[in-house]
Amino acid sequence: MEEVVRFTVNGEAVSVRAGAGWNLLRVLREGLGLTGAKEGCGAGECGACTVLVDGAAVNACLFPAPEAEGRSVVTIEGLAAREEAGGVGRLHPIQQAFVDHGAVQCGFCTPGMVLSAKALLDRSPEPDEAEIRTALAGNICRCTGYTQILEAVRAAAQARREVPRG
Repeated sequence: MEEVVRFTVNGEAVSVRAGAGWNLLRVLREGLGLTGAKEGCGAGECGACTVLVDGAAVNACLFPAPEAEGRSVVTIEGLAAREEAGGVGRLHPIQQAFVDHGAVQCGFCTPGMVLSAKALLDRSPEPDEAEIRTALAGNICRCTGYTQILEAVRAAAQARREVPRG
């Protein structure tokens, strides 16, 4: 049995038909064509499907679609436009830090890593090493040794502290 789920994704209200048992990842990818969140393990182990729901990083593969009703979802596609007015086409500072520090290899895990980092930096603007490692613990990267990823998150935190907020 299908049901209609209404929520906000990347700042836009959407209404999507979801089949019985659909998860948020399937709604985003098949219902809305937002393919930035990847299906890795499908069991919440790898973090490739990480999106933000009401600002919290969640595994979209485990998040039942009906629970998105009335909530705000941010995917990697909406990060730059959401953070920077008129910034469509420009990377979000966290994304830029990942590029600058060589923290993007194959790119499969990158969207989930970036969104987990955003959730962390939104709640803890000056995270220490342990906080960063804990925040990224649910995201697996098979291409790097995590050194570049940790450097990117630290650099993004530093950059956010240096930019005056309006």
